[in-house]
Amino acid sequence: MRLFAAVLPPADAVRELAREVDLLQRMPGADALRWTGRPGWHFTLAFYGEVAEEVVPDLEARLGRAAHRTEPFPLVLHGGGHFGDRALWAGAAGDRETMRLLADRAEAAGRKAGVEMEEHRHYRPHLTVARSRASADFKPYVAALDAFAGTGWTVRELCLVRSNLPVSGVPREQPRYETVASWPLGAGDGTVPAGG
Repeated sequence: MRLFAAVLPPADAVRELAREVDLLQRMPGADALRWTGRPGWHFTLAFYGEVAEEVVPDLEARLGRAAHRTEPFPLVLHGGGHFGDRALWAGAAGDRETMRLLADRAEAAGRKAGVEMEEHRHYRPHLTVARSRASADFKPYVAALDAFAGTGWTVRELCLVRSNLPVSGVPREQPRYETVASWPLGAGDGTVPAGG
């Protein structure tokens, strides 16, 4: 199954960002971009790719320990940026250092569980809001996002998320994301069932 570790923003933060993204989608050239679906908005901490079923229990145990060793931390959706000419994202402010630490721990959990990971990169918190198949100029969108600051919240859990890629061939179909397990930060070491 295709998995990644993530921080999921609360519904209020998603609604605030959605209002901002609605304005971005009215800008010239916005219809050429592939805007990500709001139900799937997340901050990826570590991307595992295809993970064999037999590896998942060890990965889950290690993620549970990573969550237990990381205290809850404040976060807010803030500003934005882009990766080259292919992806536009909303950024984060707050305790980015603890978020980086959690990302490092989630990556280490994958490596120790035997998941083949890409080369380690310095973690930059971002939530992808649009992509482009062709070269795109994201500067006007980044400038519009510059003043955006949502309401802060406290990150209290680490989630393991399954990504179900589109298979229907319908244009602009979005991946579907399913939370497989989640763990409270800082206290407790038990898995919280998805949706629980």
